[in-house]
Amino acid sequence: MSVLMRVPIATFLVLIFVTVLEKGCNAQLSTTFYATTCPNISSVVLNVIQQAQRADVRAAPKLIRLHFHDCFVDGCDGSLLLDNADGIVSEKDAFPNAGSVDGFGIVDNMKTALESVCPGVVSCADILALASQISVNLVGGPSYSVPLGRRDGRTANRAGANTELPSPFANLDELRSNFSAKGLDSTDLVALSGAHTFGRAKCNTFSHRLYNFANSGGPDQTIEPTYLETLRQTCPQNGVGTTLENLDQSTPDEFDNEYFENLQSGKGLLQTDQLLFSSTGSDTVAIVDRFGESETEFFDAFVRSIIKMGNIAPLTGTQGEIRADCKRVN
Repeated sequence: MSVLMRVPIATFLVLIFVTVLEKGCNAQLSTTFYATTCPNISSVVLNVIQQAQRADVRAAPKLIRLHFHDCFVDGCDGSLLLDNADGIVSEKDAFPNAGSVDGFGIVDNMKTALESVCPGVVSCADILALASQISVNLVGGPSYSVPLGRRDGRTANRAGANTELPSPFANLDELRSNFSAKGLDSTDLVALSGAHTFGRAKCNTFSHRLYNFANSGGPDQTIEPTYLETLRQTCPQNGVGTTLENLDQSTPDEFDNEYFENLQSGKGLLQTDQLLFSSTGSDTVAIVDRFGESETEFFDAFVRSIIKMGNIAPLTGTQGEIRADCKRVN
């Protein structure tokens, strides 16, 4: 069975949701946008991602993160992919992205492959959206139809990347603010955080929790003690900040709901992960519990939330352009 057809979770619900989106604020996006102009788009992208995933098990989470970091800054316009150039101050060098986001070479390979069969047709912004769906499904997550038709921006916004992307050191109020500014609610926050069910994080994004958290002289008390010792072995005090640790200790390379079970047992890696469950009185606690108890509920919510995120301020119609090279404007 094709991976594109695997795990048909709440297909009817997803189709309804996509239809509403298409008839609503972003009517120019459509799940059949390339049906005649590039009918093989999904198979071309899948082939490139499969090759990348065989070479690097982190390829799939890298691609989802690119989509997230792109959409949170001036909408889903592919601006994150632009290199420095005359009039372009690249978002790649913003603090949340520099030395952190990766997978640009995979995007370039997808673009090259698509240009060979559908020249000048598929935008880089759409490549990120479609690659996220295929990546999720490829490693065990839900399949869903992606609204397409975005066009590529001609500018980048490094200042926006420095202020609008959520920080791994944020508190819950700051996280809510980041998400609500993009029209995303608490359920979206928890569901999209569930993408941390696979991938890795560097010690310098969570080691502050292990030794002198918030100048307390001790670790973050929400970390389960055995897990704390495991993390301290990986990230010793004053150690190498670029050492990698699994975001999900149980199934680090699969898309499932283990992330939420980890939060329930004090094994969330990032501060911004664990506080979703450990913040007494927060509505996020019940959402974590719901997703921890039902993978189906998580998958359904994730699909709704990533489609919603993918519809943040897209350029459509005659806006923007279709880049020939994702790294530079035409």
